[in-house]
Amino acid sequence: MRKVALHPYALLPRECDHRTVLATTVDAWGRALWLLCPEAELVPNPHGKPWPRPRKYPYDALVVISDAGDIRERVLQDMTLLPHHLDALPNGRLIVQSHGAVGERNAQIFGRDGRQRRSFTMGRAIEFMMADRQNNLWSAYFDEGVYVDPISAAGLVRWDSGGNQQWSYQPPQGVEHIDTVYAFNAVDMLAWASYYPTFPLLEVHANGYFHLRKNPVPRPAGMAVQGDQILMLGGGSRDRLDRLHRCHITVDEAVVIDEAELTMPNGSLLKRYARPVGRGACLYLRGASARQWYVLSM
Repeated sequence: MRKVALHPYALLPRECDHRTVLATTVDAWGRALWLLCPEAELVPNPHGKPWPRPRKYPYDALVVISDAGDIRERVLQDMTLLPHHLDALPNGRLIVQSHGAVGERNAQIFGRDGRQRRSFTMGRAIEFMMADRQNNLWSAYFDEGVYVDPISAAGLVRWDSGGNQQWSYQPPQGVEHIDTVYAFNAVDMLAWASYYPTFPLLEVHANGYFHLRKNPVPRPAGMAVQGDQILMLGGGSRDRLDRLHRCHITVDEAVVIDEAELTMPNGSLLKRYARPVGRGACLYLRGASARQWYVLSM
């Protein structure tokens, strides 16, 4: 099978190695963001590796921004959340989100000066949180929130960049509701998703219009979209995490036209990765380390 290699994209500067990464992403402007905690401790996790949390609250968090190799830093003051997701909003703002309980204000927006501007309830069990450059913010959920939280119940929600809910997904009659969103992509005014249990390809516009298509790739982990083509990563089972499916998008379905094997930049096997970030034609991945981002472009 043909092989396609990832390319190195962004690396957290070495001088930050002594700090703990609480959240990281690549934003709508292509900048890599890392949210660092100055003093963290590891908490035992019965399901896997220990997870970090700040030693005390509130705390000041450092955000490191890599913009095509240009490194900048910002401090977010008096943070009270344990961030799970991080993203950039227009006008220099940042948003952080934690898991939270039902009804808890688990999202906070910070201004350019690093001070909190607003907190709001975003729902439980968020699998993806992504903003675009046009003041749209998307949250996609997994089952632990969908079945217990009234906000998460829709499976996919759009907010404005001030944290006001604008739209939530309601499938047509006869179509399964979202249980868990497996793959997500957001670009200006448009989002794409594939979700359990039936894994349709869902195209959603910011004006509320959406369109469903048949999808030949079950359980995709990530996707990149350009014009009438979509590139899906993974699909099917754990032993196909590295499989790339290039599909042609028609009115009714996505049709596989090519397959390839995705590798690390040096050609080694892609054994594991965190949830990819899909931004239009780019798919950003990180492996075991939260400090290194890679990219695959269509």
